[in-house]
Amino acid sequence: MESTLVKYLPERSVQLCMELIRVNEVHLKIVNERVTRHGDYRRLRNGQHQITVNVNLNKYRFLITLIHEIAHLVAFKKYGKLIKPHGVEWKKTFQYLMLPFIRPEIFPSAILPLVAKHFKNPKASSSTDANLSIALKKYDTQQSEKSYVFEIPIGSIFRIYNGKLYKKGNKRVKRIECIEVATGRMFLFQPNAEVELIKD
Repeated sequence: MESTLVKYLPERSVQLCMELIRVNEVHLKIVNERVTRHGDYRRLRNGQHQITVNVNLNKYRFLITLIHEIAHLVAFKKYGKLIKPHGVEWKKTFQYLMLPFIRPEIFPSAILPLVAKHFKNPKASSSTDANLSIALKKYDTQQSEKSYVFEIPIGSIFRIYNGKLYKKGNKRVKRIECIEVATGRMFLFQPNAEVELIKD
Protein backbone atom coordinates (compact mmCIF):
# COMPACT_ATOMS: atom_id res chain seq x y z
CA MET A 1 0.00 0.00 0.00
CA GLU A 2 2.76 2.43 0.92
CA SER A 3 4.53 1.99 -2.43
CA THR A 4 1.22 2.71 -4.18
CA LEU A 5 0.53 5.85 -2.15
CA VAL A 6 3.94 7.33 -2.99
CA LYS A 7 2.62 7.83 -6.54
CA TYR A 8 -0.41 9.80 -5.37
CA LEU A 9 0.69 11.81 -2.31
CA PRO A 10 3.38 14.37 -1.44
CA GLU A 11 6.38 12.29 -0.31
CA ARG A 12 6.56 13.69 3.22
CA SER A 13 2.87 12.95 3.85
CA VAL A 14 2.89 9.23 3.02
CA GLN A 15 3.87 7.92 6.50
CA LEU A 16 1.27 10.08 8.27
CA CYS A 17 -1.42 8.96 5.81
CA MET A 18 -0.44 5.29 6.19
CA GLU A 19 -0.82 5.63 9.95
CA LEU A 20 -4.31 7.18 9.63
CA ILE A 21 -5.34 4.41 7.21
CA ARG A 22 -4.02 1.71 9.57
CA VAL A 23 -5.48 3.13 12.81
CA ASN A 24 -8.91 3.70 11.24
CA GLU A 25 -8.91 0.40 9.32
CA VAL A 26 -9.59 2.13 6.03
CA HIS A 27 -10.10 0.10 2.87
CA LEU A 28 -8.78 2.61 0.30
CA LYS A 29 -9.73 2.32 -3.36
CA ILE A 30 -8.27 4.59 -6.03
CA VAL A 31 -10.91 4.89 -8.75
CA ASN A 32 -11.45 6.44 -12.17
CA GLU A 33 -12.44 10.10 -12.30
CA ARG A 34 -15.96 11.06 -11.22
CA VAL A 35 -17.02 14.49 -12.39
CA THR A 36 -19.17 15.37 -9.38
CA ARG A 37 -16.81 14.32 -6.58
CA HIS A 38 -13.13 13.84 -5.73
CA GLY A 39 -13.72 11.06 -3.21
CA ASP A 40 -16.21 9.46 -0.85
CA TYR A 41 -16.56 7.46 2.36
CA ARG A 42 -19.03 4.71 3.08
CA ARG A 43 -19.45 2.05 5.72
CA LEU A 44 -20.07 -1.23 3.94
CA ARG A 45 -22.56 -3.85 5.13
CA ASN A 46 -19.72 -6.01 6.41
CA GLY A 47 -18.67 -3.12 8.68
CA GLN A 48 -15.63 -2.24 6.56
CA HIS A 49 -14.80 1.45 6.10
CA GLN A 50 -14.30 2.13 2.40
CA ILE A 51 -12.83 5.35 1.05
CA THR A 52 -12.50 6.05 -2.65
CA VAL A 53 -10.35 8.80 -4.16
CA ASN A 54 -10.17 9.75 -7.85
CA VAL A 55 -7.01 8.59 -9.62
CA ASN A 56 -6.59 11.80 -11.64
CA LEU A 57 -6.07 14.23 -8.72
CA ASN A 58 -2.73 15.97 -8.27
CA LYS A 59 -0.80 15.04 -5.09
CA TYR A 60 -2.00 17.98 -3.01
CA ARG A 61 -5.66 17.61 -3.93
CA PHE A 62 -5.39 13.85 -3.39
CA LEU A 63 -4.04 14.46 0.12
CA ILE A 64 -6.78 16.96 1.02
CA THR A 65 -9.46 14.61 -0.38
CA LEU A 66 -8.11 11.57 1.47
CA ILE A 67 -8.05 13.42 4.82
CA HIS A 68 -11.52 14.90 4.07
CA GLU A 69 -12.93 11.37 3.73
CA ILE A 70 -11.06 9.97 6.74
CA ALA A 71 -12.54 12.89 8.73
CA HIS A 72 -16.04 11.64 7.83
CA LEU A 73 -15.16 8.19 9.17
CA VAL A 74 -13.58 9.51 12.39
CA ALA A 75 -16.42 12.02 13.01
CA PHE A 76 -19.12 9.34 12.57
CA LYS A 77 -17.25 7.00 14.92
CA LYS A 78 -16.80 9.69 17.55
CA TYR A 79 -20.11 11.59 17.36
CA GLY A 80 -22.53 9.03 15.85
CA LYS A 81 -24.38 8.69 12.56
CA LEU A 82 -26.86 11.51 13.16
CA ILE A 83 -24.36 14.36 12.69
CA LYS A 84 -24.56 16.47 9.52
CA PRO A 85 -22.09 15.17 6.88
CA HIS A 86 -20.26 18.54 6.75
CA GLY A 87 -21.38 19.94 10.10
CA VAL A 88 -19.42 21.29 13.05
CA GLU A 89 -18.21 17.86 14.22
CA TRP A 90 -16.81 17.00 10.79
CA LYS A 91 -15.15 20.42 10.46
CA LYS A 92 -13.41 20.06 13.84
CA THR A 93 -12.27 16.55 12.95
CA PHE A 94 -11.02 17.60 9.50
CA GLN A 95 -9.07 20.54 10.98
CA TYR A 96 -7.52 18.30 13.64
CA LEU A 97 -6.53 15.55 11.18
CA MET A 98 -5.19 18.04 8.63
CA LEU A 99 -3.07 20.06 11.05
CA PRO A 100 0.07 17.84 10.88
CA PHE A 101 0.08 18.19 7.08
CA ILE A 102 -0.04 21.99 6.85
CA ARG A 103 3.74 22.34 6.68
CA PRO A 104 6.28 23.58 4.12
CA GLU A 105 7.76 20.07 3.77
CA ILE A 106 4.40 18.89 2.37
CA PHE A 107 2.76 21.84 0.56
CA PRO A 108 4.66 24.21 -1.76
CA SER A 109 5.07 27.76 -0.47
CA ALA A 110 2.80 29.02 -3.29
CA ILE A 111 -0.23 27.22 -1.83
CA LEU A 112 0.63 26.72 1.85
CA PRO A 113 -0.96 30.04 3.01
CA LEU A 114 -4.14 29.25 1.03
CA VAL A 115 -4.33 25.78 2.57
CA ALA A 116 -3.83 27.24 6.07
CA LYS A 117 -6.55 29.85 5.43
CA HIS A 118 -8.97 27.23 4.06
CA PHE A 119 -8.62 25.09 7.19
CA LYS A 120 -9.62 27.89 9.54
CA ASN A 121 -13.15 27.01 8.40
CA PRO A 122 -13.06 24.10 5.91
CA LYS A 123 -15.87 23.84 3.38
CA ALA A 124 -17.73 20.72 2.24
CA SER A 125 -15.43 20.70 -0.79
CA SER A 126 -12.07 22.38 -1.39
CA SER A 127 -13.48 23.14 -4.87
CA THR A 128 -15.83 25.74 -3.36
CA ASP A 129 -12.79 27.71 -2.16
CA ALA A 130 -12.05 29.47 -5.45
CA ASN A 131 -8.58 30.75 -4.51
CA LEU A 132 -7.38 27.38 -3.23
CA SER A 133 -8.96 25.51 -6.14
CA ILE A 134 -7.27 27.73 -8.74
CA ALA A 135 -3.90 27.44 -6.95
CA LEU A 136 -4.20 23.64 -6.73
CA LYS A 137 -5.10 23.37 -10.43
CA LYS A 138 -1.62 24.62 -11.37
CA TYR A 139 -0.21 21.33 -10.07
CA ASP A 140 -2.42 19.14 -12.29
CA THR A 141 -0.29 16.98 -14.57
CA GLN A 142 -2.79 17.25 -17.42
CA GLN A 143 -3.72 20.86 -18.06
CA SER A 144 -7.39 21.11 -18.91
CA GLU A 145 -8.78 22.79 -22.03
CA LYS A 146 -11.60 24.12 -19.87
CA SER A 147 -12.06 27.63 -18.47
CA TYR A 148 -13.32 28.87 -15.13
CA VAL A 149 -16.69 30.64 -15.23
CA PHE A 150 -15.15 33.78 -13.69
CA GLU A 151 -12.62 34.01 -16.57
CA ILE A 152 -15.09 34.08 -19.46
CA PRO A 153 -16.84 37.27 -20.64
CA ILE A 154 -20.42 38.09 -19.58
CA GLY A 155 -22.83 36.89 -22.27
CA SER A 156 -20.64 33.92 -23.24
CA ILE A 157 -22.26 30.54 -23.83
CA PHE A 158 -20.62 27.57 -22.13
CA ARG A 159 -21.18 23.84 -21.72
CA ILE A 160 -20.92 21.93 -18.43
CA TYR A 161 -19.94 18.28 -17.87
CA ASN A 162 -23.46 16.94 -18.56
CA GLY A 163 -23.74 18.72 -21.93
CA LYS A 164 -26.14 21.49 -20.83
CA LEU A 165 -25.55 25.00 -22.18
CA TYR A 166 -25.60 28.19 -20.10
CA LYS A 167 -25.14 31.90 -20.72
CA LYS A 168 -23.00 33.80 -18.23
CA GLY A 169 -24.66 36.69 -16.41
CA ASN A 170 -23.76 39.04 -13.56
CA LYS A 171 -21.74 38.28 -10.46
CA ARG A 172 -23.48 38.24 -7.12
CA VAL A 173 -21.50 38.44 -3.87
CA LYS A 174 -19.76 35.06 -4.28
CA ARG A 175 -21.48 33.30 -7.18
CA ILE A 176 -22.27 34.05 -10.81
CA GLU A 177 -25.76 34.10 -12.32
CA CYS A 178 -26.02 31.89 -15.41
CA ILE A 179 -29.09 31.22 -17.55
CA GLU A 180 -29.72 27.70 -18.83
CA VAL A 181 -30.14 28.14 -22.59
CA ALA A 182 -32.77 25.39 -23.05
CA THR A 183 -35.12 26.48 -20.23
CA GLY A 184 -34.32 30.13 -19.47
CA ARG A 185 -33.94 29.20 -15.78
CA MET A 186 -31.32 30.99 -13.72
CA PHE A 187 -28.66 29.07 -11.78
CA LEU A 188 -25.86 30.27 -9.52
CA PHE A 189 -22.38 28.96 -10.37
CA GLN A 190 -19.22 28.93 -8.27
CA PRO A 191 -16.68 31.28 -9.93
CA ASN A 192 -14.22 28.40 -10.25
CA ALA A 193 -16.62 25.94 -11.89
CA GLU A 194 -14.78 24.45 -14.87
CA VAL A 195 -16.70 24.81 -18.12
CA GLU A 196 -16.18 24.51 -21.85
CA LEU A 197 -16.47 27.88 -23.59
CA ILE A 198 -18.48 27.69 -26.84
CA LYS A 199 -16.59 29.72 -29.39
CA ASP A 200 -18.45 31.31 -32.31
